[in-house]
Amino acid sequence: MMKAVLKYFLGLIVAAILLWAFALFLRNHHEPPDRAGQLVLRTKRIELVDRIRVALASAAEAEKSAVMAITDKDSQTYADEARAASARVEQARDELAESLKTGGTQTDQTSLAKFSEDFAEFERIDKDLLELAVKNTNLKASSLLFGPAAAALNQLDGALAKVAADNSSVSVQGMKIVQLADAARLGALRIDVLLPPHIAEASDAKEDELEAMMSKEDAEVRQSLKALAALPNLSDNADLAAAVSSYDRFSEIRAEILKLSRENTNVRSVAISLNQKRNVMFQCQDSLAALRSAIEQEPVVGVPARAGQQ
Repeated sequence: MMKAVLKYFLGLIVAAILLWAFALFLRNHHEPPDRAGQLVLRTKRIELVDRIRVALASAAEAEKSAVMAITDKDSQTYADEARAASARVEQARDELAESLKTGGTQTDQTSLAKFSEDFAEFERIDKDLLELAVKNTNLKASSLLFGPAAAALNQLDGALAKVAADNSSVSVQGMKIVQLADAARLGALRIDVLLPPHIAEASDAKEDELEAMMSKEDAEVRQSLKALAALPNLSDNADLAAAVSSYDRFSEIRAEILKLSRENTNVRSVAISLNQKRNVMFQCQDSLAALRSAIEQEPVVGVPARAGQQ
């Protein structure tokens, strides 16, 4: 009986020794998790998200500068900077997508897909916006208005003032000359006053109204000039001829101003920048914040996730 008990206990001891040896073998031969490598990878991913954030902010800032620039050269320079910054966003995003193929969580992938969707809309809007911004048609229209158009109008006004002064008298014809000259001068000035609101106007319907008013004034100006030219003592008047030539020049410039104004590239680019672009920028920022948070929550064996940090 004692031998049987002793044999039983010896068996237990041998079994325990074998279990301990097996556990020791597993500890020495099982590859432990590479915690340091996981931490480095997670840190790299967070840095890529931050690179995207910086490049995205740079793209938005350059776009606004392109919209607000007052020369074609500056607008083009800033537009190129915006496109280059967007390219940096693309590059960092592609690097992050490649990194997430190894050990990235489903939340990481979902968050990156959401940002990619938002950024695609960002780029679509930017493409249209930057193409508009570099044309500067409203600025060019303003430049024509306050430059060549103003000069032609001043020449018209001066020539008609001289016609009126040289022919002013208490006679019926003298009074008629003054009346017709003043009507032409005032009509041209009223057209000039209508051009700035047309340049600033975004609505096609409102621009139609302004152009209808200009056409009415134009008809009256031309009628007054034609009536002056029909008077016998003004048939060969050099000042009246100069006035007619100046008004024709003013009308040609006005047509170019209206054409540029109708394109409305500055007005439209500002509206897009303040509305659609602003909204999609917020969406991109939110999706990037969610992506960064997801990466910070990636499990690393033995290391707590950095909850709440962004």
